[in-house]
Amino acid sequence: MSESQAISHQSDPIKRARLRWRARRGLLENDLILTRFLDANEESLTDEEVDAFSRLMELPDNTLMDLILAKTKPEAEVDLPHVHALLLRLQAA
Repeated sequence: MSESQAISHQSDPIKRARLRWRARRGLLENDLILTRFLDANEESLTDEEVDAFSRLMELPDNTLMDLILAKTKPEAEVDLPHVHALLLRLQAA
């Protein structure tokens, strides 16, 4: 395993700070849900969950809110098993 592969989200404080910054959203509801989720789970997130979280952060606020509230299902680039699993965790938060 190369050194770059060995550096995970958890061992890199810059990656962790970037993830938290990306969780800041325009919609207050998204911001509250995501911040609360990170407060409770950030230290235990796997790299796969971080990838899922990052993919969700690319979405517009209203699309993200609909996914978190289970009004819609993930499509296209976020229709992946690890994204579905993370959404279930977000919905339970």
